[in-house]
Amino acid sequence: MKDFSYITSSHPQFVESLYQDFSKNPESVDPEFRKFFEGFDFAVNNGSKNGNGAATPAAVSTGEAIDWMREIRVYRIILGYRNKGHLIAKTNPIRERKDRGANLDLGFFGFTEADLDKEFQAGQLIGLGKTKLRNIIDYLQKAYATHVGVEFKYISEQDRVDWLYNEMERKFNDPLPLEKRKRILEKLNQGVMFEKFLHTKYIGQKRFSLEGGETTIAALDAIINTAADNDVQEVVIGMAHRGRLNVLANIMGKTYEQIFSEFEGTAKLDQTMGSGDVKYHMGYGSEVTTPGNKTVHLKLMPNPSHLEAVDPVVVGFSRAKADVMYESEYDKILPILIHGDASIAGQGVVYEILQMSDLKGYYTGGTIHFVINNQIGFTTDFDDARSSDYCTSLAGAIQAPVLHVNGDDAEAVVKCVEIATRYRQQFNADIFVDMVCYRRHGHNEGDDPKFTQPHMYALIEKHQNPRELYTNYLLEKGEADAKDLAKEMEKKFWGDLQERLDEVKQNPLPYNYQQPELWWKSLRKATSDDFVKSPTTAISNSDFKKIFDALMSWPEDFTPLKKVEKIIQDKVKLFQAENKVDWATGELMAYASILLDGNDVRMSGQDVKRGTFSHRHAVLRDENTDKEYSRLSRLDGAKGKFRIYNSLLSEYGVLGFEYGYAMANPHALVLWEAQFGDFSNGAQTMIDQFISAGEQKWNRMNGVTMLLPHGYEGQGPEHSSARMERYLQACAELNMVITNITTAANLFHALRRQVAWPFRKPLINFSPKANLRHPGSYSHLSEFISGGFKEVIDDENVTDVAQIKKVLFCSGKLYFDLAERKQKDNRNDVAIIRLEQIYPLPFKQLDDLYKKYNKAVWFWVQEEPLNMGAASFLQMNLKSINYGVISRNPSAATATGYAKVHKQEQEEIIQTAFSI
Repeated sequence: MKDFSYITSSHPQFVESLYQDFSKNPESVDPEFRKFFEGFDFAVNNGSKNGNGAATPAAVSTGEAIDWMREIRVYRIILGYRNKGHLIAKTNPIRERKDRGANLDLGFFGFTEADLDKEFQAGQLIGLGKTKLRNIIDYLQKAYATHVGVEFKYISEQDRVDWLYNEMERKFNDPLPLEKRKRILEKLNQGVMFEKFLHTKYIGQKRFSLEGGETTIAALDAIINTAADNDVQEVVIGMAHRGRLNVLANIMGKTYEQIFSEFEGTAKLDQTMGSGDVKYHMGYGSEVTTPGNKTVHLKLMPNPSHLEAVDPVVVGFSRAKADVMYESEYDKILPILIHGDASIAGQGVVYEILQMSDLKGYYTGGTIHFVINNQIGFTTDFDDARSSDYCTSLAGAIQAPVLHVNGDDAEAVVKCVEIATRYRQQFNADIFVDMVCYRRHGHNEGDDPKFTQPHMYALIEKHQNPRELYTNYLLEKGEADAKDLAKEMEKKFWGDLQERLDEVKQNPLPYNYQQPELWWKSLRKATSDDFVKSPTTAISNSDFKKIFDALMSWPEDFTPLKKVEKIIQDKVKLFQAENKVDWATGELMAYASILLDGNDVRMSGQDVKRGTFSHRHAVLRDENTDKEYSRLSRLDGAKGKFRIYNSLLSEYGVLGFEYGYAMANPHALVLWEAQFGDFSNGAQTMIDQFISAGEQKWNRMNGVTMLLPHGYEGQGPEHSSARMERYLQACAELNMVITNITTAANLFHALRRQVAWPFRKPLINFSPKANLRHPGSYSHLSEFISGGFKEVIDDENVTDVAQIKKVLFCSGKLYFDLAERKQKDNRNDVAIIRLEQIYPLPFKQLDDLYKKYNKAVWFWVQEEPLNMGAASFLQMNLKSINYGVISRNPSAATATGYAKVHKQEQEEIIQTAFSI
């Protein structure tokens, strides 16, 4: 919103002079002054023009003098209410609002009660014409200070500001039609009835009820109906556990019978869930028909107790569905995030997803944020939960408007969410609705909130629920039809509740599978047999040549940086001389081959286009024009799309986004690369709640791939270890794949295997850093056009097995150090085996090699300290082989920060491996 302080502080004579200039030629004055003066120009409405064709201000044409100082003070009142009316709006249904210094009283603007009946031209600015100050203030209070307070003074785009002015000042107080009131009451009935039913049927059990915030049901219903009328075909919802059962029943259409089977712990993992046995659905899916006879697909994402963790999953899922189903028309799919007030203020991932909202790689056309503001977090009062005035104050960071609304006023809530939905569709931007309500019970139904909130809960105990309040409102203030409706719905409410108590069965909603759901249905669960040997993922010689040539060329009018041009030319020379490709080329060839197969590839992370270590160069920049060129963009016959984005400096939010993207489309290879592997620590919640456990918790597969740079090169404790031990500790039930790959061809096959398998698994690859350019990682052409991924790589330099007295098996970068020492010392009695896949453990391959080298002593060798890396995992799981462990000493930090100490430790590992 524009800052008009320079107008309000200007001298009256100066303003008068400008006004005279405006009356002669509006174009001669500053645009902001012109807009200000136009408010006084009511003669425009009558078509009065002056000699220059400009509108003639009535005050000038009638000779009436304007007291500019007093008019400007009225203008300040108008701006004051527009900017700060939300601070005095009656949005809290339980207690008086804090005084936050709105300064909207008459005296602050230099007026007294005696001025209320004086007329002012400034009424023109809000469409009232010349009118009494009393009428102006009454108008502003109705628009900005009743049960709704709108916060948007930080918005700079004037068209958005004007749109909101119009909604709040001209439309908001229009009465709702009877049909809409009936719908609101019906949804309030359903929401309250569901909680009463559960409270009766499951006394004292935890259900995280919505009681106190039941207007949420009417609000969500209104969002979906309004969205459908504005071209939305699919709605994706993310929420925490509070109120989830109510949303499932009364928004998603899940039957009581299905909900109770889960509630009672009797549900089967693979049960049909109303929408059909959709294997990829995390949460629930349904297909509803709106009152406007529009069909909308609804998706509810899973809701782990980690509060806002679901947020990036929702927006990633929505982006993927837009890309794969709606040709990236974001108006067709709407993400809704339902927040708690304490979590939206306290959880940093909310800020991360807001910063994503308008970025090219993460844009979804805007998200509606609906806050169920219980005014309490667990049992903590909001004074202890945040420093900002509002839980939604972070909305200002992206200039998203906030509609604060009293949750007891169901009609106001519905109007607010309808505005929010239209705003999202109009401007494709985020918007917040902060519904201030309360939580009738404690954190759960067995918890007593009076321990910390005795006064507030004394008020809540006496407070009517939103359904009762709305029924009374219709009875007392409604029209005759509305009163009859209230009586009819009251009777129906108790009848419906009794039916539920009698457990009358409902019929599940009909459901039509979307194409991505059919893709997921065609996949199956993995078995241990699937990991005995990897599938063949080789490509043809002709495809190899096509891909290689495309990667190594660019348009004639494109001028890459000379340094990058030399890098690419060196890759061409390497292939011409030795028929070999390096690590980066092997990776890009995997992506290109997947595109040729008709599948998509999406990659994001910090600086992934060039790669943290300047190795990938997937996207080149013209040194003259700065124009981008994707090296995978000129691949003839490629039906898949390659999308790569440099991400914001986020791990938690971005990894969650990519997980959500992969969840929507099994035919896309979706990758996230950490700048350094241990940066994934910042996304640990996402890894624990979704990636490692999602298939077991929610029966939903996911093929997201994480590339985590890992290896000890003396770069200190923050840039050495990707904490392999954490991932391995979480491995069980074939839940994910852990690799530490050493060759370009094996990386190529590992990436292709992700979409070749008849199932999907998260892949965690511990990627090299220094060894990205190690000649030992180069792979021959023959390795790309035959075979598949190698879980274990035997020592190719062993000529006489009988001579082998010692076997060193290891993983990743350390192999090259060991191989170099073996060659240097000419040790023909030592074999070095590479464990390329650590989980699922390739037992058969290892057992075969153990038999092959049955006269040798075996040692596991790792760079990491003994309490880290794969050592403890192998000791717990690899029982068929007798071996010792060589590593760094146990340590609290992952690595030393001193280069000399690192070198000494590394040398000790190598020396020990070849001496004992």
